[in-house]
Amino acid sequence: MRENILEITDLKAYYQILKGEIKAVDGVTFKVKRGEILGVAGESGCGKSTLAHTLIYRKPPLQYISGEVRLLGRELMQLSAEEFKEMRLKSISIIPQYALDAFSPTKKIKVFIADLVREHGIKFNKEFLAKVEARLAMLNLESSVLNRYSIELSGGMKQRIIMVISTLLDPDFIIADEITSALDVSSQRFAATMLANLRDEGIIGSAMFITHDISILYQIAERIMVMYAGQFAEIGPTDEMVKEPRHPYTKALIASLPQVGIQYQEQKLTGIKGTPPHLLNIGPGCRFRSRCSFSTGQCSKTPVREKVKDGHFVSCWHWQELGSDHNG
Repeated sequence: MRENILEITDLKAYYQILKGEIKAVDGVTFKVKRGEILGVAGESGCGKSTLAHTLIYRKPPLQYISGEVRLLGRELMQLSAEEFKEMRLKSISIIPQYALDAFSPTKKIKVFIADLVREHGIKFNKEFLAKVEARLAMLNLESSVLNRYSIELSGGMKQRIIMVISTLLDPDFIIADEITSALDVSSQRFAATMLANLRDEGIIGSAMFITHDISILYQIAERIMVMYAGQFAEIGPTDEMVKEPRHPYTKALIASLPQVGIQYQEQKLTGIKGTPPHLLNIGPGCRFRSRCSFSTGQCSKTPVREKVKDGHFVSCWHWQELGSDHNG
């Protein structure tokens, strides 16, 4: 059995604003195994990117509240800024959502990379340059891009260069935060496949791929975790999550996606009625209950995490009722 590279227990991270606390990540628990790609899915505002920022940035108004985050046996939330800086790019790294924002418009790509690695005490010599060029080639990029400014590059090229930069120091764990959201379909598939290739080549250890699009995760993720309104909804092996979802929200999310080979006349897509709750000073109870057809009075209490089967867990009072009608 593979060891866990990341263990997160009851993590809470809130945005502190004048009106109170926005509970964007509110009691999330999960693990990532060594060599695994874990997909994290959910609609906008569910807390996916806040989860990523909690692990990497934690800039105000976002604040860590409580919970444990153990990466390679070290408790990340207790590290000093200097200790965490030592781990960045080496032990943990991120491919950010907006590639354009990651670059300095006044620096050529080569200078940007050189400055970054020097911060980690690495010389940008011929040997390291050769490594950079080899990584660029892996992602179908010419070495000539090193002498260009970010403004001269397309969105897809910038995203691939960020993938190169984020993985240059062969991180044990990497977060891919909505990296396909601004790309066309072919570029989305390429970016997702390349992340898996980097894992297969041993360049990265494990990954957490964050997206609202479960169809992308179906291609590369071993397991999928679904979040809703800042909380854990369901986690399990990819095939089970797609074919036998046990949380009403997971079921609704999958039902909203087109299926290959199915014509619109045969099966119409269904949206999810209503809107997510506002997370400002939100109280107890299942946060999906106002949009859920299975909702009862019991749902005013926060659901407990229950085991469906080995490796498959769900937080829903009525998950067993979905078992007989998961394809309906």
